[in-house]
Amino acid sequence: MCYTRKACHKNNFELDYNLSFHVSVSLLPPAHLRFDSVDYKTTAVWIPPSNSSTLLYNVQWKIYGEPEWLNVDHCQGIEKPKCDLSEETSDVTEWYYARVQATTPAAKSPWVTSRRFSPRWDSEISPPLLRLNTTMKGIVARVKPPRAQVRKQHRDLFYKIYLIRENGEEEEFEMNCCFHKLCIKDVKRKARYCFQAQTILPLQARSSARSEVKCITVR
Repeated sequence: MCYTRKACHKNNFELDYNLSFHVSVSLLPPAHLRFDSVDYKTTAVWIPPSNSSTLLYNVQWKIYGEPEWLNVDHCQGIEKPKCDLSEETSDVTEWYYARVQATTPAAKSPWVTSRRFSPRWDSEISPPLLRLNTTMKGIVARVKPPRAQVRKQHRDLFYKIYLIRENGEEEEFEMNCCFHKLCIKDVKRKARYCFQAQTILPLQARSSARSEVKCITVR
């Protein structure tokens, strides 16, 4: 009987060990890793795996063609499923990869790798912000310039300003990036005028979406 019990204990130990080992290697990796980039402010984002109660994440990056993955120092052992990579991807002429790994004190998931990312071509450009006011001479539309990084990379950029009249007619104006003010003199009192703005990158044949409609009534 003693021999049987020992054998039984041994088998139970092997079963527990195998179960423990199986759990430790079955940590699911994060899903849908991608770059989220607007005006060259770039973040790697991902969806936590289903067994994500107490997970931490490690993030690495590399330039396309380079063999070595580099740690993102501020994204080692982080809790949130995102990592700011603006500094790492600041050379907009390069192509990049990111990868992320989920960890617990007992296990690490496989790495999951992003698709290749180009800041120059994949970073969205935001529309300019508009501020409207009326003067004795008409309507003044002021444009807030884009982030310095956008201006640095696209010195040729300009704006399109869309004037939408009450009857639905639309008039289009072009404004150089260096000028931040457009004056509309041909206006009628008590009439309502609406505006939208758009950033244009001519050398890349790209443009932002239009900004939200902003309206003003001439007093």
